[in-house]
Amino acid sequence: MQRLRGKNLLLVGFTLFSMFFGAGNLIFPPFLGAQAGTNTWPAMAGFILSAIGFPVLGVIAVAKADGLRRLAGRGHPGFAAVFTLLVYLSIGPGLAIPRTASTSFEMVAPLAGGGGSALQAGYSAVFFAVALLVALRPEKLTDRLGKLLCPTLIVLIVALFLGCVARPVAAHYGTPGAAYASLPAVEGFLGGYQTMDTIAALNFGAVIALNIRAKGIEEEKQVVRGTIRAGWVAGALLLAIYSMLAHVGALSGAAFPGGETGADTLTRMVSALFGAPGSVLLAAIFVIACLNTCIGLLSCCSEYFHGLMPRVSYRMWVVFFAAVSMAISNIGLAGILKLSTPVLNAIYPAALALILLSFAPGLHRRRLVYPLTIGFVSVQSVAAALAQAGVSIPCVTALLDKIPLAPLGFGWVLPGLAGLLLGLLLSGRPEEA
Repeated sequence: MQRLRGKNLLLVGFTLFSMFFGAGNLIFPPFLGAQAGTNTWPAMAGFILSAIGFPVLGVIAVAKADGLRRLAGRGHPGFAAVFTLLVYLSIGPGLAIPRTASTSFEMVAPLAGGGGSALQAGYSAVFFAVALLVALRPEKLTDRLGKLLCPTLIVLIVALFLGCVARPVAAHYGTPGAAYASLPAVEGFLGGYQTMDTIAALNFGAVIALNIRAKGIEEEKQVVRGTIRAGWVAGALLLAIYSMLAHVGALSGAAFPGGETGADTLTRMVSALFGAPGSVLLAAIFVIACLNTCIGLLSCCSEYFHGLMPRVSYRMWVVFFAAVSMAISNIGLAGILKLSTPVLNAIYPAALALILLSFAPGLHRRRLVYPLTIGFVSVQSVAAALAQAGVSIPCVTALLDKIPLAPLGFGWVLPGLAGLLLGLLLSGRPEEA
């Protein structure tokens, strides 16, 4: 019996890490460090729980359920169809894929003497052409991401960290900002929660399973175990890299206060450590991180839609999503963000509820637990997302705003608990397995 172990396990784990680690993952930890100052590590404890714990649990939940569609189907088949479609569209061509090109371009443009629509169009064409060529062979992602791009990215980040250790720009961390002064762990947890990487985790399982099978592991039980173990490897890598970046940010915040974003924090640090070549180093880190995520998302979305519509080949879907994403990254990202962000806000709580329910033994045998829990959570999250988009539902919006934890973005927790308890009460005896 073949199992995923040793070198192959590390390569698949590296591949999953590469797919997770995009520009947002690169920017937030140093900004957290700069803002939290001496409270950086309590804040990181909360951040790690939500930004690493939830995504790793998401990978495991989808692997154990044999796919996102089956996991969501525990709520209702109709919900599974709509939810899965929205997940793939919003985290794919509707938001994350176009943003990989536009975000990395912002770091490259200064090296080319400025921005401009022509330069951005040329950059995005090259960026998506490279991503397309790699994504055309999803079973080879372990060889291309795990063996090449991921190690390169890690080496560059470690070089930045070692430069900071060898030549610290400040003797100690700075004073915590107002947001991190009293409850840094809570603030860090909220920051990690808002990265929404858990949505991406729901997408990646199928492609990771495909790469495990490409290693000659065919038994379904071992594929699931391999996916779970790869999730733990990716989580360990994220923990190490996030910790390095948080330390860099904390020192940068003390030496150069006032940065408005994580990109500002990193830019000031690399300029102080490496001078002009630092800008090249930082641009390379951003481009590789964004390219890895773009490749992973192109592969995941194309695999899903090919399964949904088998008459259209996987390769045609890759070409289609790459072309659409390239167009959006150049001409319509702002408008797409206005549409996709509320969709993500609406489906994210349901995703978390699905994952958490999946780890409670036997709940899927209680007929009404999943439908009522997911239903209650979805009503609150959809109403909250509409309110954020400026659409108010008479009476409902005002009522939901009064739910405890709603101001923190966790207004779905109590409705979810109410649905869980009601489902347990009404379901009666567990159904036969």
